[in-house]
Amino acid sequence: MRSEERLIFLTNDDGYDAPGFAAAIEMARRFGHVAAIAPETTRSGMSQAITMHDPLYLRQIPRNDDVELYAFSGTPVDCVKMAFDHLFRNRKVDLVLSGINHGSNSATNVLYSGTMGAAIEGSFYGCPAVGLSLCDHSRNADFTAAVHYGSQILSRIFESGVQGPLCLNVNVPVAAIDEIKGIRVCRQTRGFWREEFFRREDPRGREYYWLTGEFVNSEPEAADSDEHALANGFVTIVPVQADMTDYGRMEELKSVF
Repeated sequence: MRSEERLIFLTNDDGYDAPGFAAAIEMARRFGHVAAIAPETTRSGMSQAITMHDPLYLRQIPRNDDVELYAFSGTPVDCVKMAFDHLFRNRKVDLVLSGINHGSNSATNVLYSGTMGAAIEGSFYGCPAVGLSLCDHSRNADFTAAVHYGSQILSRIFESGVQGPLCLNVNVPVAAIDEIKGIRVCRQTRGFWREEFFRREDPRGREYYWLTGEFVNSEPEAADSDEHALANGFVTIVPVQADMTDYGRMEELKSVF
């Protein structure tokens, strides 16, 4: 397929005007026609959330090129559903790209991430999907390395002819291109978040809380994990699937129940 015949759908969870999203759009334009729907505002941490009890508002953002860009009042997954089930329902999407996210989505972050929620949702529609994240939360982050390696990954997907509901969780370490050691396919790190709530009071004396936390790596020396690879200067690719069945425990549980 010629690149001009491809349709690449983009979304994110940082908002339609996020710098990482702008970088993703310019990167994706090298590989096909870009149609994009992204949240009006930051919707990080939305995972697979959908909007069911509020109206949804869609507006097109004018551009001076051929990119179709829309801002949507819903979640990242809402954006994917709007694309496939309404706005572009009569057009074949060849790849879904979610990102470039401001911040890592390695390890168990994949379960909370709106970026990865959208990528997983995109794979449900039968096409390859990539969630691309840079391990830098700054709005002024340098996306050069993420674009460089993201382009390599998209190119290899198209060259290989991979089809079907493939979903890849890609994370890029904070480093210059010449400092990154390459790409490593690995598994999700086992770990958990230990949350902390900071209590405050508003001017009327009502208490409220800010949530913060720290990721606890349960296997810091596991060389086949994404956290270990990122810490050692590799771009990580973790293939993700929606089937969360713990197959390894099934026989044991059959004997128990």
